[in-house]
Amino acid sequence: MWDVEGEEWVHLYPGDAIAPDDGLHWTGPYKTWNARCAECHATDYRRAYSPQQRRYNSRSAESGVGCEACHGPGQTHVDWAADPSQPMPEAGGFSMDYVTGSTEAAIQQCAGCHARRENLTDGNPVPGTPFHDAYRLALLRPGLYHADGQILDEVYVYGSFLQSKMYAQGVSCTNCHEAHSATLVAECNAVCTQCHSPAGNPNFPTLALQDYDTPEHHFHSEGSDGAQCKSCHMAERTYMQVDGRRDHSFRVPRPDLGAEMGSPDTCTDCHVDQTQGWAAEEIAKRFLDSRHQGRHFGQVLALGRADPIGAAAALSGLASDTAQPGIARATALYLMQGLGQPVAAEALRPLMADPDPIIRAEAAALVADAERATLLTPLLADPVRSVRIAAARQMLSVDPNGLSRSQMALLREAMGDWRRSISNKLDFPETHLVMGGMALTTHNYPAAEAAFRETVRLDPQRAEAWSILVRMVHATRGLDAARAVLREALDKVPDDLALVQLRGQMGGE
Repeated sequence: MWDVEGEEWVHLYPGDAIAPDDGLHWTGPYKTWNARCAECHATDYRRAYSPQQRRYNSRSAESGVGCEACHGPGQTHVDWAADPSQPMPEAGGFSMDYVTGSTEAAIQQCAGCHARRENLTDGNPVPGTPFHDAYRLALLRPGLYHADGQILDEVYVYGSFLQSKMYAQGVSCTNCHEAHSATLVAECNAVCTQCHSPAGNPNFPTLALQDYDTPEHHFHSEGSDGAQCKSCHMAERTYMQVDGRRDHSFRVPRPDLGAEMGSPDTCTDCHVDQTQGWAAEEIAKRFLDSRHQGRHFGQVLALGRADPIGAAAALSGLASDTAQPGIARATALYLMQGLGQPVAAEALRPLMADPDPIIRAEAAALVADAERATLLTPLLADPVRSVRIAAARQMLSVDPNGLSRSQMALLREAMGDWRRSISNKLDFPETHLVMGGMALTTHNYPAAEAAFRETVRLDPQRAEAWSILVRMVHATRGLDAARAVLREALDKVPDDLALVQLRGQMGGE
């Protein structure tokens, strides 16, 4: 990649030899501009991928993020500007209203690019489209976030911000960021002390009125790195070798949690010669108020990651705790899917009516087979597309002969949403994995084999797809055909344990 500030080419994976047939090669499906970058770096972008030709016919209205990328189509605004004697149209003639519109709508508009998410449409939705109608948000999953919700992989901002007390109290992106210049509204600590000060901010009346920009609070020399609010409350992690990004969950440093669950903390980010135990003791001595040292949702998620069965009760409790961030509650539901057993309908009904769409969507995956037609029907008609798709996914195993005409109509509509979202991502290996799973569920074995074959064509290192493909071919075409596929697989991923075990089970070279 090109480092704009350093003015040099930088390898994304220094020290690794990425072969041309590796999915992570710059020509591969994970690094293609059309598929992975352009949605957030172009205006009115359409991917237009042809799976038949395996080619793109992508287009955009503008290379780069122009006015219409955030404000929406601007012809009405231009017409008014040409004749300003006319009354100004609503929202200035744009589809997105940042002046009289809601704070939540503005945050969701920013989140369209500043989030780890799956796009449900082809390219850019019209500005003003609700986030969960256009995207499926990534939860606090292993590999993406630490168990306590701190950033780990490149997850951008929205999933972190949703965890914060600032989000819960109505703080918007533009309270801190100047949208047009991509700068902060003030320098250094002043961006925080515009609210966190003895004077406070009348827009946020729950603020504690006290002086934070003082050694009595941060215990560091004035002007030092340690005296910066961001140093303690916004951990920085570097991505793409050169891009330092801050964690926007604005968390109180909890080295005690880090020692318990293996997550980092901002104290030992700087004090690298000390332990988290030391840092926890120092925090306890300096801050006698124990409000910030109590139970944290991350402790439940850490238990759920390690042993979802043993943590079942705690995960269920977190999922139902409306005082916790919605993304943490939804993640608890996601981890409960590892229990391998459905959840009682009585416990699920409140969650399937929760105001937060990510909770409704995750609750859908926990419905028992016998209750799916009854419990999922309302979600098939949910006003939010990502929820309808989540419900449709769970209805695959339901016998359509047992559904009423109205249920079938809703199911067809929701399935249409799902199929359209899939058709927009046929250049993604992971999409074909999903399609293969769908085909297996409906016992369409030729379609399943074709899907898994396309997965490994796009990314030959997808060992899980190879493993399923070998087993399918064994079941449908016999041992010799399966051995042939297995040899292909081991040529691409020779060290994969599951494939090596298959070779031992099937015999042959």
